[in-house]
Order: sequence, then structure tokens, then C-alpha cells
Amino acid sequence: MLLKTILNAVHPIKGFVYAKSRFIEEAGRRFVVEIRPRRGSKGACSICGRRCPGYDRLPKRLFGFIPLWNIPVSFEYGPRRVECPEHGVVVERMPWVNGKHHTTTAFAVFLSQWARLLSWQEVARRFGTNWDTVWEAVRRVVEYGLQHRQLGNVTAIGIDELAIGKGQDYVTLVYQIDAGARRLLWVGKNRTTKTLLRFFVTFGKAWAAQIQYVCSDMWKPYLKVVAKKIPHALNVLDRFHIMKKFGEAIDDVRRKEQRRLENDGYEPLLTKTRWLLLKRPENLTDGQRGRLRTLLSYNLQAVRAYLLKEDFQQFWSYTSATWAGKFLDAWIRRTMRSRIEPMKKVARMLTAHKALIMNWFIAKGALSSGIVEALNNTAKLTIKRSYGFRQYETLKYALYHKLGALPSPDFAHEFF
Repeated sequence: MLLKTILNAVHPIKGFVYAKSRFIEEAGRRFVVEIRPRRGSKGACSICGRRCPGYDRLPKRLFGFIPLWNIPVSFEYGPRRVECPEHGVVVERMPWVNGKHHTTTAFAVFLSQWARLLSWQEVARRFGTNWDTVWEAVRRVVEYGLQHRQLGNVTAIGIDELAIGKGQDYVTLVYQIDAGARRLLWVGKNRTTKTLLRFFVTFGKAWAAQIQYVCSDMWKPYLKVVAKKIPHALNVLDRFHIMKKFGEAIDDVRRKEQRRLENDGYEPLLTKTRWLLLKRPENLTDGQRGRLRTLLSYNLQAVRAYLLKEDFQQFWSYTSATWAGKFLDAWIRRTMRSRIEPMKKVARMLTAHKALIMNWFIAKGALSSGIVEALNNTAKLTIKRSYGFRQYETLKYALYHKLGALPSPDFAHEFF
């Protein structure tokens, strides 16, 4: 089967034909396939798409295509310039490439799909190109997807931050978390009030009016903007972020008490017990359950903090918001009488955000910011797989590419 027969089957080009192909062995093996305009066809204006009379022709150029048998393939074509009555003399539209790129759209999509599975450097190595070409491919595909994505029927969003690099550098991520439609909607630099305001300005008032639910953590700038921009939406602070605060408090108690026991010459009972106290009982191994039973027989602050946390888990089992509220109030009073300051800090936090916490029951548990955290974990893995991104712009495109569920240009052939 001739190479051009395969190309006609998997990558037909309207108004053009594949002509001669040749195999070049000098300076690295590669296939070069010549493209010619279909006989009698006129070139199209690259701005408006109107068919126009020809003006002249530019020198031949090479456009990188998908490798065949791991051998690079290039299209060779000398673009025509056409005389458009509206836009003057311009280079014709070439369906296999956009703008002045040196790689075809098909190759860009191919590389971008592999970039979801492998690190960008590994993609470049496997397909005989470089990191910059892979980055450019991802950028092109993401920009196409952002221009063609559908933003209707978004009724639930999740807002969270993601730490990047070293120090206090963050990005704000906004996700759609409707049932059956979970994707990244927006990425913003930093995690300030202005950052989230930019999101609502970008998407507009009409779009924001359709939002019914918001999942967020207790970061004050986010709560402030949500209350201002979508006051009609139900802001849900659910169990994931709340229980995360419990875990931080218990770990704080454990570390301080462990140091005190060591300094006072007592047996180091809390050594290597972090996950015994942080994990849910049903997630412990048989060996961990035995160690936990032994640990619970001691009168330690860390043990009492653990018991307070496990007692609070009953809160999520209530079906009545009224009775859940009464339980919450009783738990807060009991905790405030304890002498465990980190747990008292959690109790004060629950008091300050009680109204938003109780929204979990109004939403009937349908939403969980655990969904947002799961998406954030994928985002962290994306950064790690790419060995980190030094520039915010690159990071933004990588996250959109992995989590945005963006549409890609259509082709006659699906790569995988």
C-alpha cells in the first residue's frame, strides 16, 4: 500500500492532494510527502475563508506530521498567496496547520494526547521531537478546547487552592462538580480576593446566576467573594476540609505530647503512631488495630483528642439538620471544657462557620469538597509527572489539558 493511500484514508485534506513521497536517509531517516492543490481549485483567504484568485507562491516549507514506524514524516508544500477583496494579499488557508506553526494540527493533537499519559520530556523523546514542540502542541490543543467548550448547565462549582513550587506560591482552581460532569473550569494565579473576583468577571453575571452550589474550604478571601458574587448559591463546607482540620489538630497534640514524654523520661508511647490516630478505624490494618487498642488504654491528650474526633464523626450520620445542629452544639461545649487547645481551636472554627457547615444537610450530602480534593490530587500528579513547571503559564495549560475535559479538533482517524 502506498504511503499516500494511507494518508488519504486517515488524513484527507479538502482541496488538496498528496503527490509524490520520498524516503530520505541522509541526516536521519524521514519520509517527505509532497502536497499539491487540487487541479482548478482556488486558495482560501486565511482570515475570512473566501476563495480568491491567486497572487503568487511562497517557497516550499516542511510541516511535521505523525511519525510512521517511528520514522518522522513531513509534509512539503509551497503556500500560495491569494488576493482577497476584503483583506488584500494574504497567505492561503492550509487545512492541515494553523498560522505559522511548523507542525500539523494532527501531530499537535497526537502529541498532546500522549502528554496526558507521559511526562512531556518522555513524549518528546519517544517521538523524535523536543520539549518545546510538545509544549506548543499542548498549548494549541488547549486553546482550541477553551474556545469550543460548552459552559452551559454548570450548577455546582468547587473552589480550592494548590501550592506550587517552593514557598508560599499558590494557584486558585475552580472546578465544575456536577454529577457526571467534573472538570477544571478556570486557573488563576495566587489565592487572593482579587484572584477569585477575576474568575467571576471572566465568566460574567449571567453565567454565575445559574450556580446553585459551591464547595470551598474556609479560606476567608474565597468565602468573601462567593458571598458577594453568588449570594443565591448554597456554599457547602463539608466533611473533607473540616476533618482535615481535625487531623491537623490531633497531629499537633501528638507531636507536643511526644516531646514532653521524651523530655520527662517516660516511655515513648506516641512514637510512630501518627497514622493510627489519623486514619479511620475501618482503614487500619489488623496490626494497627491491635496497637491502637493498646494506645487507647493510656490517659494521654492525644488519645482524648482522637476520641473527640471519632465522636464528632457521628455528626455526618444525621439526616435531620435540627438534630445535627444540637449534636454540634453539644460537641463544641464539651470540647471547649477540655484542656486540649488545638481541639478547642477546631471547636471555635466550627462555631464561626456553623451556618456554612449546616448547608451540608440542606444539600443532602449531594456535594462533597472531597470531589475537589480528588481533582486537586490529579493536578498535583500532573505537576509531578512533568517534573514541575517553572512558569505559571505552562502550569496553567498543563492543568487545563489534564483536567479540563476539553474538546479536540476532529479528525477522520482516532489515534487511540
